[in-house]
Amino acid sequence: MGSGIAAQVANAGVDVLLLDVPGEKENPNGPAQHGLSRMKDVNQPGLMSEAAFSRIQVGNIRDDFDRLAECDWITEAVVERLEIKKALYQRLNDTCGEKVLITSNTSTIPIRLLVEGMPESFQKRFAITHFFNPVRFMRLLELVRGEHTDPAVIDRLDAFCEQKLGKGVVRCLDTPGFLGNRVGVYAIQCALHAAFELELEPVEADAIFGRPMGIPKTGVFGLYDLIGIDLMADVVNSLVSILPEADAFHQVAGEIPMMTRMIERGHTGNKKGKGFYYQEEDSTDRHMLDLNSARYVPFERRALPVAEEAEKNGILHLLRDESKYGHFAWTVLSNTLCYAASLVPEVGEDPLAIDDAMKLGYNWLAGPFEMMDAVGVDYLVDRLESEDRAVPDFLHSAKGSSFYRVHNGVLQTRQNRSRWVPVTRPRGVVRFNEKKRTLHPVNSNETASWYVTDEVALVEFHSKANTLDAGSMAILADAIDQVPRKNLRGLLVHNDAPHFSCGVNLGAVREYCRRDDLDGLDAFLHDFQQTVLSMRDARFPVVVAPVGLSLGGGFEVVLHGKQVICHANSVMGLVESLVGVVPSGGGCKEMLYRWVEKLGCGHGDVTDASWKAFMNIGYGRTATSPILAHGLAMLRENDRFEMNRDRIYRQAVRALNTHPEQKPFSRPVLSMPGTPVFGKMVDWLEKAGQEHKLTAHDIVVGTQIARIVSGGEVEPGAGWSEQDLLNAERNAFNVLVQTDGTRRRIDHMLDFGKPLRN
Repeated sequence: MGSGIAAQVANAGVDVLLLDVPGEKENPNGPAQHGLSRMKDVNQPGLMSEAAFSRIQVGNIRDDFDRLAECDWITEAVVERLEIKKALYQRLNDTCGEKVLITSNTSTIPIRLLVEGMPESFQKRFAITHFFNPVRFMRLLELVRGEHTDPAVIDRLDAFCEQKLGKGVVRCLDTPGFLGNRVGVYAIQCALHAAFELELEPVEADAIFGRPMGIPKTGVFGLYDLIGIDLMADVVNSLVSILPEADAFHQVAGEIPMMTRMIERGHTGNKKGKGFYYQEEDSTDRHMLDLNSARYVPFERRALPVAEEAEKNGILHLLRDESKYGHFAWTVLSNTLCYAASLVPEVGEDPLAIDDAMKLGYNWLAGPFEMMDAVGVDYLVDRLESEDRAVPDFLHSAKGSSFYRVHNGVLQTRQNRSRWVPVTRPRGVVRFNEKKRTLHPVNSNETASWYVTDEVALVEFHSKANTLDAGSMAILADAIDQVPRKNLRGLLVHNDAPHFSCGVNLGAVREYCRRDDLDGLDAFLHDFQQTVLSMRDARFPVVVAPVGLSLGGGFEVVLHGKQVICHANSVMGLVESLVGVVPSGGGCKEMLYRWVEKLGCGHGDVTDASWKAFMNIGYGRTATSPILAHGLAMLRENDRFEMNRDRIYRQAVRALNTHPEQKPFSRPVLSMPGTPVFGKMVDWLEKAGQEHKLTAHDIVVGTQIARIVSGGEVEPGAGWSEQDLLNAERNAFNVLVQTDGTRRRIDHMLDFGKPLRN
């Protein structure tokens, strides 16, 4: 956690001193260096760039403690033992001046115990800043003040963490477990115990306690493996030790003998290789634990129709199901929602903070009170009463109504049983999911909608994973057409979902192939190309504001924005080669032009740009931060990013209102390198295949990419326009989808959720 906090502060452009316990004599800074090196993990990098890495100095608390006097803010993330923390605070009080802010990252120890016996001058500048792990990617920061904490200190920490570190700051009372872990761990424990009681297999429980309930797909057993079964046991024990005896958490905190034995054997999850799931090294075969025999069996993905229907039609469909899956869902959800409602007013007067904590800290799509509104407060209360279960007062007070409403165009939340107050956010913070509740779409279908808001047209994709299809393009095209007709200031493409768009709907592509409707597929690709071109060439400002993943076709939309304002954690790239096709919504064309511009070779030989585009597209390279995206020619000089994703909307609207001079990109005819370079690219592919670096079908796909970015079998210097490149993209796509290798890759990705190397 300490390394993660240091990395995020450095990402924000601030110099950091990272101290740990001293290591071996020859390398006393080894522990701090090791922690920092973990922030470069390619799968989940805590650092956005090398520049951020260079802002962090490492040291140890034996040799470098005096340097802390030079700091403005010191935050500790040491072991959760009160006596160790208090000894550290005494050293800090003796070393640092009274202007240095000091905070703890504790998630379990009340602030009153942390500062007990410390001078009032120390208590005034002390608070709890509870980050969630991994720090860069988890949005929640729980901010807790003590009885004597100076309100100005809380305001400074709030502003810095929200604006500079990109956190959704939730101010919490000094209650056990604060908000996120108190509700989140309770929900996980409910799901765990219910799964064992109903004898569900891990894969079944995770299929229900996941996307159908608006919860991350890791589910309960997958999440235990991810966090660590032993670490989760410690978290549960910590909450048991600090929660009142009457708290409902104790009912779901009992040890499960099988899990105790797993911990004893070292089967504690992903970090040890084995948990409820495991995968053999150098193998694609996965296994899962049979809860009856306590033996590992081959992993078998289960298609649960009730879960699939719930994803499409809402959670109420799942709760009404009479099978064991519906019983599991009702048990977990009803207990969790009742628990959340029972915490009001103990932890706060309204639902907003609890909902924010679960969405920002646990990645729930909706908070508990938003779920109650979605299910229906009356349905929930009536069913609880029919089962002779206690209904929390705050839940019962909402019967016949809801916890949120739109009144006179303003989103409000229930407070103190019957009082309604506006939902307010810090200045500059706008969550479109909240704003959308006060709007009505101008045009909408199953996959996209567009709205008029703040005098601009806003297009939102909202299919599963926001994949794109003909409907998505129809909405985008309609918004483009209507902007001048409605005298709007411009177009914004944005959503408040976890991801902007994971690409073109691959299932729809498979259906075209199964029907042998290649003409229909080509028509869709042509429509996609022309729609994004019309967006780019519109005579009004256009901003694309992506968050999360922008991959494949989703990134092709981003590439055709006149300006991009994205989140600091945006991941971008053209990954079509992994499923055996090529980018065909202008992606190949755009990357070639981007590299031509970046390398400055537009008026002569574009060979170097062709090779850059060939490598990036062929390998399906992605950029895990906007800084890296700039280096890969995925973003332009006028594109920028925000550390806090909740500030993207306001910045994008401001850009549309203040930059009416945005103009279409100028795209000259390119002198293509032609046959000689195409031949060298094919030779490179074949050599890589002989060295077992590429598979046979990698070479087939790579050859088509080479044909596009080099011009293929044309004379060197042949002039190609944008439309020539677009035509080449579609031709290559149609060639590839007729091959057995590509169809197998598409099937494998859709059926098993991962690429096939064939």
